[in-house]
Amino acid sequence: MLFELTLQLALILFAVALVAGFIDAIAGGGGLLTIPALMWAGLTPTAALGTNKLQACGGSFFASLYFVRKGLVDLKQIKLALSCAFLGAALGTVLVQLIDVKVLEFLLPFLILAIGCYFLFSKKISEEDRHRVLTPGVFAFTAALGVGFYDGFFGPGTGSFFALAFVSLAGFGLAKATAHAKLLNFSTNIASLVFFALGGKVVWLLGLLMLAGQAIGATLGSRLVITKGTKIIKPLVVIMSLSMSVKLLSSQYDLWFWLP
Repeated sequence: MLFELTLQLALILFAVALVAGFIDAIAGGGGLLTIPALMWAGLTPTAALGTNKLQACGGSFFASLYFVRKGLVDLKQIKLALSCAFLGAALGTVLVQLIDVKVLEFLLPFLILAIGCYFLFSKKISEEDRHRVLTPGVFAFTAALGVGFYDGFFGPGTGSFFALAFVSLAGFGLAKATAHAKLLNFSTNIASLVFFALGGKVVWLLGLLMLAGQAIGATLGSRLVITKGTKIIKPLVVIMSLSMSVKLLSSQYDLWFWLP
């Protein structure tokens, strides 16, 4: 792989990561920016995915740290969900090489669009916690494990899937759901990164540079989640869900030359 990290390229990718980290902390979907940018920089698709996981770990870690410090997350209550999400992502990363993803590629844009519509039209979404549908243990072994597996197996929209699960199944308010979703997403990012690294698919210098940008963007975005809550989360989730759906549908017809 021919790749030269110039100062100009470094600054551009740092800025892209910063913006992506900001968006990711609020609504997810930052990979819409970072993966195409990494491929534009000259990385192969697999190297772009692996390096993207490294820089995404920075954003999800610092966003998670901010939410924990502000009291939106109790680590003791979700440690089982974190473990299940990690396990699911590890299994997904291993099995993705053995399973045909054609059906998932076809269905995914419509699933993500459905999430956007749920957040747009549901009157139940607010800052207040509601009735819990699943116990923490059942939630961990179903939603957390399942979405974690999906993140390792495919990936796009993981943050939105986690947030939807916390809102609809755990009864969380939107800001609280977003905070918990980010912690589980950090767990899945770490699991996927380990296996990408073992396969030699991570460009470490570039990934660490973008990780710094992600950290700044994620911290800024996390603050808005707490101060603005539903006012900013709902519209951004809807926008990012629509954007991801369009991107994924377009990739099926080879409309965007830079897609993996």
